[in-house]
Amino acid sequence: MSEPTPVPPGDRASLPAGPTDTPGWWATGSRGHERDDSVAWGVPSGTEPRWPAVLAILVAVGLQVVLPERVLQGLGPRWFIPVLEGVLLAALLVANPHRLGRESTALRSLSLALIAVITAANMVALGELIRALLEHSSTGGGRALVFASVPIWLTNVIVFGLWYWELDRGGVTARLQPTHRRPDFLFPQMSVPGSSPGWVPQFMDYLYTSFTNATAFSPTDTMPLTRWAKLLMMIQSLASLLTVALVISRAVNILN
Repeated sequence: MSEPTPVPPGDRASLPAGPTDTPGWWATGSRGHERDDSVAWGVPSGTEPRWPAVLAILVAVGLQVVLPERVLQGLGPRWFIPVLEGVLLAALLVANPHRLGRESTALRSLSLALIAVITAANMVALGELIRALLEHSSTGGGRALVFASVPIWLTNVIVFGLWYWELDRGGVTARLQPTHRRPDFLFPQMSVPGSSPGWVPQFMDYLYTSFTNATAFSPTDTMPLTRWAKLLMMIQSLASLLTVALVISRAVNILN
């Protein structure tokens, strides 16, 4: 092999710095252009209003209320789950009605419990829907089940958006701290430092991530970084795929 041609000393200044030239090369990326790690890993979030998440929860509860009795058989009395979710939401609003700032351990546990109840109820309804779609033979009942899939799919989008929002970097209030743990999701604004100065993810960003994951059955522009984030996105994609695939097959059967 031939030896590389040495670069004249006078021309070295025009070359990009490398690890041997600059001790801090890995922190800067190139000469004179520092990488913005605070943006790449997420600046501390500011307090955000509670109402977008509350509105999403109310919509999810409303979607569960309109489900037909056939897919609610595994949830006990029809009124039980909506009332339980309403009580948990009321407790959260009484404890912290306006903006999400400081949050006690008990309040965070209450918030996670509410999301878990909505998730469990929707998964049970999805299981009942799948069983009914596979077993039901009458055309009229089949149409009702196809229509029932829409609230279940929409609730799937909402509830996983709530999970992403509540768990990323340790939680809503943990993201307020400069010492919050590493991100669980890589948003486009974080991968292009300087594109959106001061940007921080809020509830609508997580809801959008949930929607795109449910429609594409895979991550789109926001990538999961941690194992739990990947697991949640896998579960959501599977639930969405089952709903859409079975509903389409059933709808084709009805039309034929």
